[in-house]
Amino acid sequence: MQNPNIKWIYLIVLSIIWGSSFILIKKSLLGLTPYQLGALRTLITGILLLTFGFNKLKAIPKSRWKWLLLSALLGSFIPAFFFAIAETEIDSAVTSVLNSLVPLNTILIGFAVFKIASNSRQVIGVIIGFIGTVILILKGAELNPTQNYFYAGYIIASTFMYAANVNIIKRYLQDVKPLAIATGNYIFIVIPTLIVLLFSGFFTVETFENPALPEAMIYITILAVFGTALAKILFFRLVQISTPVFASSVTYIMPIVALIWGILDGESFNIIQLFASLLILFGVYLANRKKA
Repeated sequence: MQNPNIKWIYLIVLSIIWGSSFILIKKSLLGLTPYQLGALRTLITGILLLTFGFNKLKAIPKSRWKWLLLSALLGSFIPAFFFAIAETEIDSAVTSVLNSLVPLNTILIGFAVFKIASNSRQVIGVIIGFIGTVILILKGAELNPTQNYFYAGYIIASTFMYAANVNIIKRYLQDVKPLAIATGNYIFIVIPTLIVLLFSGFFTVETFENPALPEAMIYITILAVFGTALAKILFFRLVQISTPVFASSVTYIMPIVALIWGILDGESFNIIQLFASLLILFGVYLANRKKA
């Protein structure tokens, strides 16, 4: 019998890994363009997953492949580029906060499209967490008035994609092994990603003469191995052993991790943002507390 608390271990580990991803994107952009970053992140992850998970693909039923393709586009391919583009204008911590819209969108899409029921406690918890993210966003805008918040649209669009993806996994890929899902995702997008990289100007003298490139490659490799490959396997497993709302709650804790990294990197932070972070955690607890 599975320990019911194991899902919290997955949640915390994922929060630390993905919460650290935003600062890794920021550092990678010092030596790479957004399209180069997104392509390299996806390509390295794809090679890694295909190396270790290729033999798992034969166990995937034929009827599931169309959902793997949709999951690949919504959960991996497009957001990899959107997040990189957004962080050219928005701080890493603010980006992680905007990403907290995923649980709210998960409930909305789950209810409207996939007919997955959510109780009133989950809704209230998500709303409280969302209020916390709004406070963080407003305070971030106040502390960083020079940032272009139109780029927040890339993150908001990605949150809808992530929300649809988590519902697809729960509804149509529940019986597929996590490593098989992750590998199946990337078998679709490795070739398109390579094409993007070829047209991104990466293989040029100018790129390879950039003194920031070696350090950027270290950051992007860490991001791909831990923040994408390993994290996706853990996330798919979390979706299977919990609920879509619980799994997407990882995006509530991620901003706290990201804010800590932001402070260490010189980004602004104050007591109101700390209060908002605690409010987010309370929303996670309320949305996932079992009825007495």
